[in-house]
Amino acid sequence: MSFTSFDEHEESKFLRKAKENPFVPIGLAGFFAIVAHRLYKMKYRGSTKMSVHLIHMRVAAQGFVVGAMTLGVVYSMYKDYVLKPAEAQRALEKK
Repeated sequence: MSFTSFDEHEESKFLRKAKENPFVPIGLAGFFAIVAHRLYKMKYRGSTKMSVHLIHMRVAAQGFVVGAMTLGVVYSMYKDYVLKPAEAQRALEKK
């Protein structure tokens, strides 16, 4: 097995996982966007202490990730407990 085929395999695995649970990449993107924005705004923080600014940045980034994970769990439960039984019911009605 060559390294190029290994990289392609890992990339396809990542894409498959991202399609199964799309809120994980959204959470990561939001996390990095919030951190980048807050680091950029650091020089305009005024009289706010550095530690307070960093704590606010951490809380905002963690809040976004936890929110994305919560939405992902709700979406997964919706797929498993609402859509699949409805599809099974329609399949039974067709027979």
